[in-house]
Amino acid sequence: MDKTNYVRCLKALIPIRDAIDVINGKWKLQIIIALSAGNTRFKDIERQIPKITARMLSKELKELEAHHLVKRTVYDSLPVTVEYTLTSYADSLDNVIDALHDWGLQHRKRMMSETPQEVLVEAQ
Repeated sequence: MDKTNYVRCLKALIPIRDAIDVINGKWKLQIIIALSAGNTRFKDIERQIPKITARMLSKELKELEAHHLVKRTVYDSLPVTVEYTLTSYADSLDNVIDALHDWGLQHRKRMMSETPQEVLVEAQ
């Protein structure tokens, strides 16, 4: 590969890698979607996402907060109340989430409609 193509490829890959690093994993987008649906308390978020553990939810919320996508607010009450909300910066993911949703629907439909024979033919 010549140097020009290498640089062009690298310039395309680095921003994509950075974006994937932020939303990577099984849980982050699910957490963002749960928050966008109005779930702000830890237990509410946990209930909305099947099979996520409290420990994993806590870890992922901290990472999302570090990337300025989630705001954690602690209220001085008894007992202490903690709420999580999406930041305005998180709105910049709307088009990404919509595109992933649409692609996921198309992919699921394609995979469910194919017979094993069709898959074999395409693989050749």
